[in-house]
Amino acid sequence: MSTLDTRTTAPTVTEAVTTRGHRGAGRTRASRTTGRGPRARKSTLLLVVMVVITVYSLLPLFYLVVNATKSQDDLLSTFGLWFGNGFSLFQNIGETLTYNGGIYLRWLANTVLYVVVGAGGATLLATVAGYGMAKFRFPGRRAVFAIVLGAIAIPGTALAVPTFLLFSSVGLTNTPWAIILPSLISPFGMYLIWTYAIDAVPTEVIEAARMDGAGEFRIFFTIALRLLAPGVVTVLLFAVVATWNNYFLPLIMLSDPNLYPLTVGLNQWSAQAQGVSAHPIYNLVVTGSLLTIIPIVVAFLFLQRSWQSGLAAGSVKA
Repeated sequence: MSTLDTRTTAPTVTEAVTTRGHRGAGRTRASRTTGRGPRARKSTLLLVVMVVITVYSLLPLFYLVVNATKSQDDLLSTFGLWFGNGFSLFQNIGETLTYNGGIYLRWLANTVLYVVVGAGGATLLATVAGYGMAKFRFPGRRAVFAIVLGAIAIPGTALAVPTFLLFSSVGLTNTPWAIILPSLISPFGMYLIWTYAIDAVPTEVIEAARMDGAGEFRIFFTIALRLLAPGVVTVLLFAVVATWNNYFLPLIMLSDPNLYPLTVGLNQWSAQAQGVSAHPIYNLVVTGSLLTIIPIVVAFLFLQRSWQSGLAAGSVKA
């Protein structure tokens, strides 16, 4: 006698996965249709954050541009984030370049000297040292690595006073060397080149060049330096910005106004208003600050192509 099997057949694993897949696809399509999914909310939040950061970053630049067009009276009597009654930009530029016998141009020349020699030398030394640390094995390499990391962790302002005492003992204070020599040391730049050269310069290429009879200096300047170009540009940008904006070290090292960089010189102009009989020149300070950032912007725009092309080349490297 046959009996009827009343048990319900359970769905197979494949059917369950297929059913869940269809349900998930339906929810995904619904989220894309309504635009209210987690990804949409995340993108909106990121957009708001980026807009806030952009406004926060561009607000000081907008303030400089707006107030550089004002006269001294308008600068003190009108709203800071909007234009004044007249347009005095070119007049302010002329007065800035000619005030006190054209001392601003002297400060600009000093800053360019410190940047070219100091930042350029720091980039060269960091590139050579970082490449050597990445591609050569020698005793004490781990100790050098620890020293470099320790030097990165120490802020530059903490070393300013010991550096002043050292340079004072050898008679180098109040000279350009008091600014140039400390700027030649860039532990962060060395570390950056070090980590970049490990993958950017293949060891096989170096060995092949050695087998062809090339010396170490020729390998570095003809092969390695080209492969390290994006890292070198990055280190150069960091060094240029750090040297151009250097304030505390020149402040304690220099006492001759003719040796001041732009940062210290403009601060001296700003401090003139604190005197009893001094004439405030805030319009010249603002205009001079605006002129000061133009070379940095030009440097970034000029080096941007090399920077981006190098990063793109590294992204598709096998």
